Amino acid sequence: MNQQPTLIVITGPTGVGKTATAIAVAKALGTDIISADSRQIYREIPIGTAAPTAEQMAAVPHHFVQFKNLDDYYSAAQFEEDVMQLLPQLFSRSPYAVMCGGSMMYVDAVCRGIDDIPTISPEVRQATLQLYQAEGLDGLLARLQAADPEYYAIVDRQNTKRVIHAIEIITQSGVTYTSLRRGTAKQRPFRIVKVALNLPRPQLFKRINARVLQMIDMGLEQEVRSVYHLRHLNSLNTVGYKEMFAYFDGVMDRDTAIARIQKNTRVYAKKQLTWHAKDPSIVWLAPDDATNAILRLVAEQGC
Repeated sequence: MNQQPTLIVITGPTGVGKTATAIAVAKALGTDIISADSRQIYREIPIGTAAPTAEQMAAVPHHFVQFKNLDDYYSAAQFEEDVMQLLPQLFSRSPYAVMCGGSMMYVDAVCRGIDDIPTISPEVRQATLQLYQAEGLDGLLARLQAADPEYYAIVDRQNTKRVIHAIEIITQSGVTYTSLRRGTAKQRPFRIVKVALNLPRPQLFKRINARVLQMIDMGLEQEVRSVYHLRHLNSLNTVGYKEMFAYFDGVMDRDTAIARIQKNTRVYAKKQLTWHAKDPSIVWLAPDDATNAILRLVAEQGC
């Protein structure tokens, strides 16, 4: 094949319409979709994670959707490894592949690469979980500050998953997390065309609010109840589930829980936009004409 293989990355804030655009682009180019969503990987929670429907997955082959159980460990580093193994297979059939998702670390793992972080053993993972259960997030943060003050200074201290992962890495490696973070992009044997979909903030927030209500109508409450006994798992420490768990526990009423899901989803969307704004390689597009714009962009870049 003379044509350089091309990975088309479609990202952006939650609720903006990435899935529909990715399917249209993949169908036009005759290729598959790689899902870059850290929660859609789980089988048991399709409603709250807005996983592609059976019809959507039948329209275009999807990879890394609903292939893990809630208690399975998975990381951005593993995602990078799995995608890099898959891409040669996809490129053997087509010069294109489409990656779609809003999980920033997953997107960066494939586009830039993850630092050479050691694989966390089940023993270290269990020990760290026990520390978290015994000491809470504040206890882990105190340990992180003592063990790696440089990373402690920059970590999102409200992101439980990230703090736990840092403690795991320090425990597993015996060195600071900071010393293992290179921050330089790896060279990839394919071209990357990266676009992000966006809408004016009021319109985006209106879509997010409506989608939460649609999830409720689809049975989100029943879905969350079905996994309530697993609420301690990190895979369920996410918007939609935390708020419903609080409702079930009597901490807030149902209407408040739904409103809180809407609010926290909007907050997450703003975090995604802030993250993507730092990436100069991104081409920003409105979702209405995104499919044609992406196909034109690919053609103009000689892909």
